[in-house]
Amino acid sequence: MKQITKEQRYTIFSLKKQGCTQKFIAEAIGVHKSTISRELRRNVTEKGNYSYKVAQELADIRKLRLKEKRKFTPEVKNRIERYMREKQWSPEQIVGYCKNKGYAMVSVETIYKFIRQDKESGGDLYKHCRFKLKHRKRCVSKKCTIKDRVSIDERPAEVNGSRFGDWEMDTMVDNEQNAILSLIEKHTKYTIVRKLKSKKASHVADTVIAALIPFKRNIHSITTDNGTEFADHKKIADKLNTIVYFAHPYCSWEKGAIENANMLYRQYIPKKLSFKLISKEQLMLIQQKINDRPRKAINFQKPYKLFFVNLQ
Repeated sequence: MKQITKEQRYTIFSLKKQGCTQKFIAEAIGVHKSTISRELRRNVTEKGNYSYKVAQELADIRKLRLKEKRKFTPEVKNRIERYMREKQWSPEQIVGYCKNKGYAMVSVETIYKFIRQDKESGGDLYKHCRFKLKHRKRCVSKKCTIKDRVSIDERPAEVNGSRFGDWEMDTMVDNEQNAILSLIEKHTKYTIVRKLKSKKASHVADTVIAALIPFKRNIHSITTDNGTEFADHKKIADKLNTIVYFAHPYCSWEKGAIENANMLYRQYIPKKLSFKLISKEQLMLIQQKINDRPRKAINFQKPYKLFFVNLQ
């Protein structure tokens, strides 16, 4: 995520004092409006006022704390090895748990790098990974970073399933690399699935747009992972008048709704089954079955009924 500079904070302070809207301020300094919202929420005085000097001091303190917590110390190394060897936890689970507990920990990507280095030097830590590092679907290096991606760090707090219109998307892939696009509306748990002719970013974007265009007025955001099939995210955002946010690498829990939905679909579409054997009509029937299930997360209501009740 691009950090706000000292000069930008002064501009925010000045424009806010003049009564300018967050949208206007965002356009003036060249950032997304959610970045301004986050800045005004996090870096204020005890009385709730925004001062560029206080904001910069708070940002600097937070940056130092983050650096301290992310140092790969012997303590962090031992914690990673213990959780992996004794509990068989994934890097994602280790980072998430330590974040909740306030323990010092490095990023998920750094843990994976450590595991690979350990393997190259003859270590066996990789054997405690679920897939033993065989699968590497998502980008790790900066070389394959998706251009102009908007980090989940800039996503507003209300994108937590409490409001209608926030979506998540992903792809399910078979052993032959055939793919199915999956989408879920977080508030109602309503899901949409579509077969993909290919995983080319342009085709995936067109498929997402075609699936969601009927609900364009009810799309506040879409959250996904860093799969290169979503590289054409700007086209999706423009056509649907929304924002596509990207989760951190290897942090599947940041889009937990679609991960859970994919598990439901796997009941009908086993991992070893070739997607070529599934027709569009069969996929639609499976979608209908999933959306007709009473779900505990929505007080045992049916997703399709709740979804269409909320449509404007």
